[in-house]
Amino acid sequence: MQQKMRQKLFPNMSFRKILDSENKKGRNILIRYANKKDIPAIMELIHLKAEFDGCPESVEATPQKLEIDLFGETPLAFVILAEVDGDTIGLATYHFIYSTFLAKPGIWLDDLYVKAEYRSHRVGQALMLRLCQIAKEKGCGRIDWTVAVSNERGINFYEKIGAKIINKVKLCRLDGQML
Repeated sequence: MQQKMRQKLFPNMSFRKILDSENKKGRNILIRYANKKDIPAIMELIHLKAEFDGCPESVEATPQKLEIDLFGETPLAFVILAEVDGDTIGLATYHFIYSTFLAKPGIWLDDLYVKAEYRSHRVGQALMLRLCQIAKEKGCGRIDWTVAVSNERGINFYEKIGAKIINKVKLCRLDGQML
């Protein structure tokens, strides 16, 4: 999985080389795991993602809740951040799932977001490639996620990196009073 994605994302280039190529353009890109000190930046990116998705009112996350859920004794999800010259400009949030068909763990990518002014600079690709590396390290069989049907740029990006867009299934959800 990682090799195919790497070939699509960066033909004949390693993760380090892609970051180095961006560094030559005057950007010092870093992809790293988030920590508790990053909660304000994570909150900002969550709000920006909600605005991008057209639902800013839906954010119920608080710094206190994120501290418990992301950095507590048993984290429920994980965050990798993209930084340029020390400024947090993007994130990928994910958690582990299990595929009974593959009999392997997988990763569910919940959010991928890059600030508008940094799009088309390979930041999203670097976040996705790092996620593929994490999947390989953990023995995962796949990475799954959703993309809004109205997000043509996102769909094009995901297809460009080799993702299969599956139209045969629909997202189902139980929330609120239904829980």
